[in-house]
Amino acid sequence: MININVGPNILVGMLIIAAFLGLYFVRTVKFELARDVDMFYTSLGLMYSSILIIHGWRLDPILLFSQILILMTLLGIGWENIRLRGLLIADKMKYKSSGNKDYLGL
Repeated sequence: MININVGPNILVGMLIIAAFLGLYFVRTVKFELARDVDMFYTSLGLMYSSILIIHGWRLDPILLFSQILILMTLLGIGWENIRLRGLLIADKMKYKSSGNKDYLGL
């Protein structure tokens, strides 16, 4: 049974869609930060958000709260991952410009 009601599950689902589409569009903004596995994560995120939007009306408040906590943790870890990718790329470029060609085997 599909029942889509306007509630907090729609807000959480839309936030997940925005976050994972942001991860997908990193490929167009800064290609060097993108990894191939990001496409897989984007697909999983879009499936997760669609399930939450369509079947989220069944969530009782404590389960919705647990989904919000999982979402906040996931967004924090994702943000840190993208930031560390950028720092790694910048450090790699700095090392290459200094003439050292053996930077951690990269």
